Amino acid sequence: MPRASIVVLPFADLSNDPEQQYFADGITGDLTTDLSRIPDMLVISRNTAFTYRNKPIDTKQIGRELRVRYVLESEVQRSGDRVRVTTQLIDAETDAHLWAERFDGGAGDLFALQDEITNRIAVALDLELVDAEAARPIEHPDTRDYILRGRATRLKPPSRESRAEAVALFEQALVLDQQSIAAQSWLAIELAARVLDFMTGTVAADILRAEGLAERALAASPRSRLAHFAKAQVRRAQHRYDEAIAEYETVIALNRNWANAYSHLGWCKFMTGSIEELIPTQEQAIPLSPRDPQIGLFCVRIGHVHLLRSRTDEAIIWYEKARNATPAHPSFRTFLASAYALKGDTERAGAERAEARRLVGDDRYSSIARLQTVGSWGAPKVRVLFESTYFAGLRKAGVPPE
Repeated sequence: MPRASIVVLPFADLSNDPEQQYFADGITGDLTTDLSRIPDMLVISRNTAFTYRNKPIDTKQIGRELRVRYVLESEVQRSGDRVRVTTQLIDAETDAHLWAERFDGGAGDLFALQDEITNRIAVALDLELVDAEAARPIEHPDTRDYILRGRATRLKPPSRESRAEAVALFEQALVLDQQSIAAQSWLAIELAARVLDFMTGTVAADILRAEGLAERALAASPRSRLAHFAKAQVRRAQHRYDEAIAEYETVIALNRNWANAYSHLGWCKFMTGSIEELIPTQEQAIPLSPRDPQIGLFCVRIGHVHLLRSRTDEAIIWYEKARNATPAHPSFRTFLASAYALKGDTERAGAERAEARRLVGDDRYSSIARLQTVGSWGAPKVRVLFESTYFAGLRKAGVPPE
């Protein structure tokens, strides 16, 4: 039986409303298409899936007949001007329910609601299937197994330990298959990620290696979404934001459901001076992937706009959300320290600053001058705003100038 194989059964219409049946069928078809974009995912065609419409559902039998490991079963119900979709992921081998979710929305624009529900289910399923597949015991792991395990590790809140673990797993995948586009791309993505998160002591070497891997992957597969994302991450780590923007836009054109691509695209535009574009892109990413392991990053970026616009109370709310979601991220804590200090809460500011210094593993937070040299603070108008808010707050928090 192929690993990571799934059939999206026709969404059941509980109201017997012909208009709603079109809506239900539309979600089924769109979701089948979106899931087929997930790397290494085998998705049964819509035409085959629809042969099970209005038949009693026996997931084990469906699994045997179609040779799939997972079955997605869903229902659509309309009440007045509200529509509710419930969906559940079932292991076809054991009939165990692995995941379930409910989505509610207004019926005023069914096409817009269809898109929203399809996108959110596709993103959530990608995360769930990675976790489920990585948890299966494998006696002799192959390249794909190591990639899945690396991706599952990436679903943990980022830390030095989880970043290093994911790098090691993707390295194992590449050792087994030097030509694997996925192994090259994921390793490049993870090497760049630990640079961007200040979670490596080998910054220059990581960026150089990631750049080579991304270029190799793109040369072999120019339309690979994964390879374009890898290159975008490398360019962002190199502070080449205009080039990163073009890559993230390519990723989104190839896969509209990549929440991180929206978030990072907004960040790159922010760093080039388009400050007000940052919040809308995070507001696209958060509902698309509300349980994303990078949710802290989405939140901290919203906090940045509030901080730079001197809306310190709002900044603190978002920075606290970011810290709580990703407690091992040092920079999240320094932004919170700055915001606390600007509000006069020097005790909490000092505690966050101390924890950031412990987490980062170098001396970048020892002085304002040191931090200014190791970080990237964007276009001149963005840098000026960071100076008058973030760095001003750190001075109040006790960070010395030199």
